[in-house]
Amino acid sequence: MPSAAERTRTLVQSTCSAVLLIPGLDSACPDQLMPEVRTVGPDGEVFLVLPADSPAVRAATHAQDDELAAVLELTDVAPVSVPNRIRGRAWLSGWLTCVPGVAEAGRMLLRLELGEISVDDLWGAESVEPEEFARAAPDPLVCHEAELLQHLHSGHGDQVRGLSSLLGEREAAARDDYAQAVPVALDRFGLRVRFTRRHGGGTPADRSFDARFEFPRPVRDIVGLRAEMHRLFEAAMD
Repeated sequence: MPSAAERTRTLVQSTCSAVLLIPGLDSACPDQLMPEVRTVGPDGEVFLVLPADSPAVRAATHAQDDELAAVLELTDVAPVSVPNRIRGRAWLSGWLTCVPGVAEAGRMLLRLELGEISVDDLWGAESVEPEEFARAAPDPLVCHEAELLQHLHSGHGDQVRGLSSLLGEREAAARDDYAQAVPVALDRFGLRVRFTRRHGGGTPADRSFDARFEFPRPVRDIVGLRAEMHRLFEAAMD
């Protein structure tokens, strides 16, 4: 499974939504605190591009001792329609400073030096050391995950539901009671599918469950992923 540091690094470098939380700017419009671009530097710092007139840029420009406490909050939402679409959140806390003269006109580059990191996602809640975050690499499928999940859902729905044959003791329930099977997450280690009950009732937890289908070995690219998906579908048909 991916480590907490890898999962957090993947979120930072994905297309999930992000907003800066800065003391004293609670009344600012959230849109003004959403970075347009975010990247990770060689030492694990996070670089953010915002409009030059953003409240975050103004606050960082006038911060005492050039240090402004801030939190980058990331929210990951499944790119397919499923119950409970939020797959996870991450919080990167640290100190924000301006990096003038780098961004294009009308934009400012901000540097977030990290002090504390935490993630709460489909794998669970964990803390991450900044050094671990700096050493981690994002998942190689991160740029393609949304498109791949949507393609699996729309073009291979029956095959995805057929994966219920690999669930062992839960197979009968998945086939008889759970009418919908939606691919909800994909990474180099495997595929996660959410099975939803045919007839609603009970709590959300009662109406659905997630099943994880691991690959024998981590995939490196789309070619490797295609081979593993074919293997999974063939195994489900045997």
